[in-house]
Amino acid sequence: MTLAVLMVGTVSIVNAQAAKTQGKAKGAPAHFRLTTPDLVSKGRIAVSHVFNGMGCNGQNSSPALEWANPPAGTKSFAVTMYDPDAPTGSGWWHWVMYNIPASTTGLVAGAGNGRNAPRGSEQGRTDFGSKGYGGPCPPVGDKPHHYNITVFALKVDKLDVPGDATAAYVGFNLNANKLATARVTALYGR
Repeated sequence: MTLAVLMVGTVSIVNAQAAKTQGKAKGAPAHFRLTTPDLVSKGRIAVSHVFNGMGCNGQNSSPALEWANPPAGTKSFAVTMYDPDAPTGSGWWHWVMYNIPASTTGLVAGAGNGRNAPRGSEQGRTDFGSKGYGGPCPPVGDKPHHYNITVFALKVDKLDVPGDATAAYVGFNLNANKLATARVTALYGR
């Protein structure tokens, strides 16, 4: 698993060498992994991924994601973005996309906003009150928040959840049906 740490717009890769060597031992299976080239481009988070509203002036476009080596038996994928540091008492769900076909190996930038999303995929309701991606926008002066972007490899073709399900409801179903997860964690503050 590659762990990208994004601190107030600056990126550094932690454990990159360990990630490169995982699964390369003779006979060892490759590990399910997630990368996000958009968050490490030129060492700075692009304003294109920051929320536009609530005092933030980004373009609110979801980052491109790439994953590899899902476990055998994977029938679909899901992607979430969650901020456990939001001052709500329960964190903040920024993105929930599920029913992503098993043949998919990533998402293009903007897929969380409905642009070129994989056929059959669905968006869940976020804590912004709507479906689709909502970028980082922590309170001014807070320490940088952690943004956990997680891809779930699932043992089911499709999650059976209502169209207006909350992120927590979808998350319960993701955890009940996961075979594996891969995560990139980013920090962002303003």
